[in-house]
Amino acid sequence: MNSQKRHEIFTRFQSANPHPAPELIYRTPFELLVAVVLSAQATDKSVNLATRKLFEVADTPQKILALGQDGLEFYVKSIGLYKSKSRHLIETCRLLLEQHGGEVPHTREQLEKLPGVGRKTASVILNIAFGEPTIAVDTHIFRISNRTGIAPGKNVLEVEMKLVKFIEPQFRHDAHHWLILHGRYICKARKPECPRCLISDLCEYTDKTI
Repeated sequence: MNSQKRHEIFTRFQSANPHPAPELIYRTPFELLVAVVLSAQATDKSVNLATRKLFEVADTPQKILALGQDGLEFYVKSIGLYKSKSRHLIETCRLLLEQHGGEVPHTREQLEKLPGVGRKTASVILNIAFGEPTIAVDTHIFRISNRTGIAPGKNVLEVEMKLVKFIEPQFRHDAHHWLILHGRYICKARKPECPRCLISDLCEYTDKTI
């Protein structure tokens, strides 16, 4: 795909949704961190249902640590892999208090040292909480990047590096929001809804649906 096509694709995304926002509900960087850790292999809707009740009683590292793992599990047991996620979050809260004054760190290196925080989660935190132009490649973005030809790659890191390289600076901060939403609601895994797609004429997918 050439640069003119990519420019037009992101121009259309921007025109259709000038201020995209994450679907996870949060109020602080810490709440976002908790929600993103819980969202691995889970839907944002299921996470929001759980954190709505959790954050009413525990919305800081101190309060979640005070709940203990069993107490935290009570609030997030409806989410897949809740036991391991709870264990990671308890340890993360301990590290935040011991090493970061209870605050979410602002660097990728420090974020990725927290249990349950990988490259994708760190990218989400840096982008949403701290305004950095990072691109978190999830299954939707990986699929769309390859399917459309925007940034084909064999693995998520290769796709991320290509997206950072190819996407123009004015689009980079919002790019992963646009791509995730497009993947969830239009360019779906099993059957993309090409007739509803605003970039169908630019997409290089050869098996478009009618």
